[in-house]
Order: sequence, then C-alpha cells, then structure tokens
Amino acid sequence: MPKVSDQSPGSTVERHRERIVEAAFAILTREGYDAVSTRTVSAAAGVQAPVIYRLFGDKNGLLDAVAAHGFTAHLTAKKTLAPSSDPVDDLRAGWDLNVSFALANPALYALIWGNPRPTAPMAAAEEGRKVLREYVHRVAEAGRLRVREDLAALMVHTAGCGTALGLLAQPAEQRDLALSTANREALITAITTDQGHDTGPVEPANAAVTLHALLPRATALTEHERGLLGEWLERISHPVGR
Repeated sequence: MPKVSDQSPGSTVERHRERIVEAAFAILTREGYDAVSTRTVSAAAGVQAPVIYRLFGDKNGLLDAVAAHGFTAHLTAKKTLAPSSDPVDDLRAGWDLNVSFALANPALYALIWGNPRPTAPMAAAEEGRKVLREYVHRVAEAGRLRVREDLAALMVHTAGCGTALGLLAQPAEQRDLALSTANREALITAITTDQGHDTGPVEPANAAVTLHALLPRATALTEHERGLLGEWLERISHPVGR
C-alpha cells in the first residue's frame, strides 16, 4: 500500500486521489448522491476501498473533495466576473450565475447546499460564501446597502440557495425562471437603496453601513480608534427595534 504522506505531483497517492475524486464526481453527476459509496467509487476508480479511507478519512471527506473539484469552475467564473459600474447589478449577475450553476449541476449543488453540516461545513461552501461577502462588500462601499453587511450576505445566501433548491425540486419541464427573477428583485429591494444614486437625504443607518465598509481605509485612525468607531457604527446601523 502506498504511503499516504507522499503528496508530490505525479506520486502514486496523488494519482489515486485524483482518480477517486473523478470517479466519485462522475457517479454523483450520473446517478445522484445515493449512488456514491466506497464500494461503487473504489470499483470505478480501480482501487481498494481501504485506499479511500486512508486518503479521505471517511465518506464526508471524499464528498468534500468531490464538491471542491466540481465547484472550482463555478467559483472561478464568479471571481473573474468583471465588476461593472453598478455593484447591485453585479450582485444580480452573481445570483443568476448561482441559479444557472444549480440547474446545470443539480446533484453537485444539492451536495454542497442541500445537506448542511454546521459544525463541519464543506470547504467549497465556505469559499462560495466568501465570494458572496465580497459582492456584498462592494455594494456597501458604494453606499447602496440598507442593512448590515453580515445580515445582507446571509439574506442573499439563504434566499439564493432556497430559490435554486426550490427550482431543482420541480420537474425540469415545469421550472419557471420567473420565480428566480421575482425572488432576486424582492431581495435586492429589501437590502439595497438607491440613495447612492440620487440627491435625497441619507438615513443614518445607511451611512453607518457605508462608513463601516470603508473603515479599513481610515488610516488616519489607530487600530484601537477604528475598533471603537466600528462598534459605534454597528450600533447606528442596527438600532434597537429595527
């Protein structure tokens, strides 16, 4: 049996790892989550089942690797999406990209987002949330965010995943993408404002959200002062009763 510690490119272990992940991904895509087992994967990859446990620990470890393998292209597309002059439109584009990815990769999407593991989240899921937070941060920097960044990111994530999974639950011929558009626009209305584009009065809470997003650039303040101001801005952007 090869030594698992040998992780150099082209090593037997690395070749086994790649072959196992590709085999599991193919089974997941072709036959669905329930068809992925150590027996079916080891047979498809041409390795003994103990090799899978030695390389991935357990089935969850294998599925994490499969998710990362399949999610890479989608994350690359989101990361390389050129920012436009309107970060809210960019957020819309990110939403649409998420739904398109779900419809094109139903089993993979359900693997990543349909079976949450709060205590041990998939690396692919964490990376997806990181990219989303970057989208939301750009909206905040532009003075267009109505709610706190963390809350906005959570709202977009849950609404987007819920919409995608809801569409996947329907027969393909009955899916209506108008549902995605309607949910997206309702969400955008709830978390953003046009105040960055008009001459109307700016609400203190909205201004606090924007300033909080820009706070790292306030180099005239010490780290302690930025921390204190950040606490005050948090209180202003999330007043009691709001």
